[in-house]
Amino acid sequence: MTTRISDLHIAREDALPTPLALQQELPCSDAESEHIAKSRDTVRRILRGEDPRLLVIVGPCSIHDPTSAIEYAERLREAMDRTADALFPVMRVYFEKPRTRMGWKGLIYDPGLDGVGDIGEGLRAARRILLECARLGVPAASEILDLVTPQYYAELLSWGAIGARTVESPLHRQMASALSAPLGFKNATNGSVAVAIDAIHVAAQAHRFPSISLEGRAIVVTTTGNPDAHLVLRGANSGPNYEAANVAKAAQALTDAGLPARLLIDCSHGNSAKDYRRQPEVAADIARQVAGGSQAIAGILLESHLNEGRQDITDGRTGLRYGQSVTDGCIGWDSTVAVLDGLAEAVRASRAP
Repeated sequence: MTTRISDLHIAREDALPTPLALQQELPCSDAESEHIAKSRDTVRRILRGEDPRLLVIVGPCSIHDPTSAIEYAERLREAMDRTADALFPVMRVYFEKPRTRMGWKGLIYDPGLDGVGDIGEGLRAARRILLECARLGVPAASEILDLVTPQYYAELLSWGAIGARTVESPLHRQMASALSAPLGFKNATNGSVAVAIDAIHVAAQAHRFPSISLEGRAIVVTTTGNPDAHLVLRGANSGPNYEAANVAKAAQALTDAGLPARLLIDCSHGNSAKDYRRQPEVAADIARQVAGGSQAIAGILLESHLNEGRQDITDGRTGLRYGQSVTDGCIGWDSTVAVLDGLAEAVRASRAP
């Protein structure tokens, strides 16, 4: 009798469509592709200081309801028109959530919010939302967490992020070298900026690593490196790092490492002490730095939804308040508009003679 030594902890295996099959099922039109390419180019120019506007990555902590996500995109489209001279908003469209222990892992993994975990449908839902954002003319951003799922939707992103929990991961750093969009690396949860700077250097280099092709085959990918990786200050467990002294210190660390002294600042997480209501205060401090002529700040991240606060998932989608986060707390839409207006005024003030 042969002793079984493999798959001892596998309960079941379900087939997924190949990335190519899903792209063919939910294709990106020429107009949508052109929008994404132009949006990426704008992000790059802002990061390089060639476009004087401020990059604003704004939207829900995570996407759990496609309907409210699209309504948010429609509202953001209107706000983009009002502040187009000063800001370049990109909507947070986050589908995967890192978990320290347990909890809802995001729309891709559990689109029904019921623990069933229909990943195939989650990937379809994610792609539909990104395509609708592109159709509306709203650039999209997402955190790259899984090593496989980006093949299904990453070509639709104008900006990506590697989070504080994965910034030290060699696998995420080499994957970042293959991504087509500009990518922000957050400082580690302990506040270390050095690990993010290391990640930027690694992502800029060429790599060879195993992956899956669009046809679903096991392949070896050879990359050329991502030249548009950059630093995101998100605070730490010990406190914030958005104030002018912290920004100057981080900018100097980038310069010392031979990198452009340009960075983004996350208004949430450690910089708000995990209190969503403090995000406008953080944004106001950043706005003062921008108005005062800071050349290091290229943009901000802001967690925002239609309605402020957060709620727990207790019975799937049943009983959930429309337009309110099910993960981190978010500021509401009215507060978001006020923050955007304040940032726009700061950018305009920075240009005044």
